[in-house]
Amino acid sequence: MTEKFEQLSAEEQQQLLEKYDPEAATRKLKGPLGWIAFFGLLSFSLFQLYASIFQTIPKQILLSIHLGFALSLIFLLFPARKKHLHRADVGIVNILLSLLSIGVGAYLPLMLDDIVQRIGIMTPLDFTVGLVAVLLVLEATRRAVGLPITIIASLFLLYAYFGPYMPGFLAHRGVDLEGLVKTMFFTTEGIFGTPLYVSATYIFVFLLFGAFLVKTGVGEYFNDLALVVAGKRIGGPAKVAVFSSALQGTISGSSVANVVTSGAFTIPMMKRLGYGKEFAGAVEATSSTGGQLMPPVMGAAAFLMVEFIGGISYWEIAKAAAIPAILYFAGIWMMTHFEAKRIGLRGLTEEEMPNRKEVLGKIYLLVPIIVVILLLMSGMSVMRAALWSIVAIIVVSGLKKETRLGWRDIIDALVDGARSALSVAAATAAAGIIVGVVTKTGLGLKMANGLIDLSNGVLLLTLFFTILTSLILGMGSPTTANYVITSTIAAPAIIASGVPELAAHLFVFYFGIVADITPPVALAAFAAAGISGGSPLRTGFIATKLAISAFIIPYMFVLSPALLMIDTTVPYLIWVVFSAFIGMLAISAGMIGFWYRKLNILERAMAVVTGLLLIYPEKISDIVGLVLFAAMFAIQYVAGRRERTQKTAS
Repeated sequence: MTEKFEQLSAEEQQQLLEKYDPEAATRKLKGPLGWIAFFGLLSFSLFQLYASIFQTIPKQILLSIHLGFALSLIFLLFPARKKHLHRADVGIVNILLSLLSIGVGAYLPLMLDDIVQRIGIMTPLDFTVGLVAVLLVLEATRRAVGLPITIIASLFLLYAYFGPYMPGFLAHRGVDLEGLVKTMFFTTEGIFGTPLYVSATYIFVFLLFGAFLVKTGVGEYFNDLALVVAGKRIGGPAKVAVFSSALQGTISGSSVANVVTSGAFTIPMMKRLGYGKEFAGAVEATSSTGGQLMPPVMGAAAFLMVEFIGGISYWEIAKAAAIPAILYFAGIWMMTHFEAKRIGLRGLTEEEMPNRKEVLGKIYLLVPIIVVILLLMSGMSVMRAALWSIVAIIVVSGLKKETRLGWRDIIDALVDGARSALSVAAATAAAGIIVGVVTKTGLGLKMANGLIDLSNGVLLLTLFFTILTSLILGMGSPTTANYVITSTIAAPAIIASGVPELAAHLFVFYFGIVADITPPVALAAFAAAGISGGSPLRTGFIATKLAISAFIIPYMFVLSPALLMIDTTVPYLIWVVFSAFIGMLAISAGMIGFWYRKLNILERAMAVVTGLLLIYPEKISDIVGLVLFAAMFAIQYVAGRRERTQKTAS
C-alpha cells in the first residue's frame, strides 16, 4: 500500500484498552517479581496443557489449582486501583493476597481425602479457607473483570443469606453463613461449578489457540484481507471494518479488544474518507461486538452452552449460530452501504490498497481456523480440536520466514494465553457464585415464573421483559460472565414458554452481548469513541441503530427455529434466509433513509414495516412483505435512475 492511513500507536492502543477494558489493565512488572509473574504465567499454561492432553487430574483438584494460579497471578498483575497501574512496587498487601490465593488453591488437593472422609462435616479451618476463598474471588473479579459482575455476585450472596426478609415471590428460607461457604467452596455447585470447569478446560486451550494465531500476525492479515475484499467498494473503509471485525471475532473473546485492535486501523481510515466521527466509531463498535456472535469461539460462550444445555454438541451450537451471525453482519454491511451512498463516499483507490498478490500469498494463515472447524465437524472433542489446531499453527507458520514461530514466540504465546485467561477464570468463578445461589434458593424458577406472570403468558411480552433483564445484567460484564448470568436468570422464562432450549440460550446471549454498545454502559462504543474523538454517548446511540439486526434476529430464531437449523428442511431454510436478507435490506434502507435515492419519512416507515413483515416467519406476512418490497424496489430503482440521468444531463 503506497499511501498509509494514520493509525494509533501500540502505546495509544494499550492506553485505550486499559481505560475501557479491565481485562487489559495489567502491571508490567520488572525485577524478581517480573520473573515470578512470567514463570507463573508460563507454568499456568504448561499445567493446563498437561491437564488437557492427558485428562487424568480429578475435576475438583484441576479446578482448585486452576483457581489458585489465576487468583495468585491476578493480585500480582492487576492493581487494586487503576491509578496504581504504573507504580513500580506491587505492595506487601498484594503479595500477601497472592500467597493466600496459593494457599486456597492448594487446600483441596492437599486435604481432599480428609474432607471426603468427614462426609460433609466442616472444621473451623475449612470454614476459614472457604470464606477467604469467596472474598478473594470477589476482589480478584473486581480487579480483573470490573465492578458490575462483582456487585451482582455480592447481591446474590446477600440474597441467599437474607432470604426470609425478601419481598413476595423472592422470599425463601435463607442460607446460614456456614451453609453458604460450604456450597460455594466445598461442592461443585458454587465456585467450582460448571463455569469454572469450562474455563479450566475448553476456554483455556482456545485462548492459547488465539494467542498462537496472534503471534503469526493473523490480526494484521485480517485487516489486509478485508481491504482486498471490500476496500474498493462504495464506502469501502466501513465495509473493511465490518469484514475485519467478523474475522477477528472468530478468535477473540472481547468486544473492547476487537474495537481497539481493528479500530486503530479502520476508524482513522473511515474518518479520512468522509464518515463522521461518531458514525465511524459506531461501525467499528457494532462490528467488533458482533464478533462475539461469530463461530467458532463466540466469546467462549459456546463452550458454556454445551455444559448448560446438555445433550448437545459444540458443533451443533456453532452451526446454529452461523446464519444469525452472518445476518447480523449483513445488516451492518447494508447500513454502511446506504450511508456511503447517502453522503456520496467513494471506495479506496489502488494506491491506498495493499498489494493483492502479497495478501493472497498469506492465505495459508487462515488454515488453522479451517482446521479447527473441520476437526469440530468431524466430532473430535473441543479440547483435542484446539490442541491439534495449535500444532497446525506452528506447522503452518513455518511456511514463510516472516510468520515462522521460534521458541521465544512459542513461550510468549503461552504467557499471553495464560494472561488472557486470568480475567476469564475470575469471571467464571464469580459466575459460579451466582449459579450456586440460584441452585440453592431456586431463584431461576422464581424469576421465570415472575417474568411469565408479568407478561401474562404472552410470548412476545416475555421476550421483551427478558430483553430488558439481559441488557441490564449484561452491562459491563465480559462475554463469559455475561452469558452465565443471563442464561441462569433470564433464559428459564423463555424455555418455560415452550421455546427450544438452544434458541432461548442464544436469545439471552445476543441481548447480553448487545449491552456492550447500548448506552448508558456501552464499553465497546466508548472505546471506539476514544479512537474516533467523537461523543461516546452519540457513538453508542448510532451503534445501537446500526445493530438493529441484533435486536430483530433473536426474535426471528425464537419464532422460527429453522433459522438455527432446528427441525427444518433445506428448501424452507433457504426461503427463511432469503426473506430475512431482503427484510434486513429494507430495514437498513429505512433506518438510514436512503435506497436508490433519499427516502422521505413515509417511505422510511414503509421500508421498516416491509422488512419486519418479511422477517416475521408467517406465510401471509412473507407474501405481503414480498409484494411491498417489489413495489418499493421498482419505485426506488426507477426514481434513482431518473435522478442520476438528470444529474448527468446537467
